[in-house]
Amino acid sequence: MKKILFVCHGNICRSPMAEYVMKDLVKKAGLEDELQIASAATSREEIGNPVYPSARRKLAEHGISCGGHAACQLRNSDYEEYDLLIGMDRANLRNMYRICGGDFNDKMHLLMEYAGRPKQEVADPWYTDDFDATWLDVLAGCRGLPRPFEMRGRVNDGWIN
Repeated sequence: MKKILFVCHGNICRSPMAEYVMKDLVKKAGLEDELQIASAATSREEIGNPVYPSARRKLAEHGISCGGHAACQLRNSDYEEYDLLIGMDRANLRNMYRICGGDFNDKMHLLMEYAGRPKQEVADPWYTDDFDATWLDVLAGCRGLPRPFEMRGRVNDGWIN
């Protein structure tokens, strides 16, 4: 089983949106037994808090539930536990390197790399209040994610529909 960990600053907006979008895509593709998906924060500011209400509403608009989420912090041991650790922006990536002590196995990436936009960061709705832009970024990145796991060919059409 492959494991993906999405990471943002507080684990209440972008990374849980990515977690639950990816879980939804994985379920629809029938790959639940092949992928484990979670999310975490680089900070301690929101530990234990649920998904931010505007993010929760955006997910619900698309029929995706995020109930039971409680923000947690990235741990050094997560580097060994997960196959991919995916940050939402460059500040997240820097903090991920710091917490995990580096990226010796090329496991850390930005989500937008998988959307074909490696220089772009996922729009941060905490500052913009634009959850639509964040939704579009997260969806595009998550839809591109199977490639590193060589599943793209097996689920090709079913993955992104």
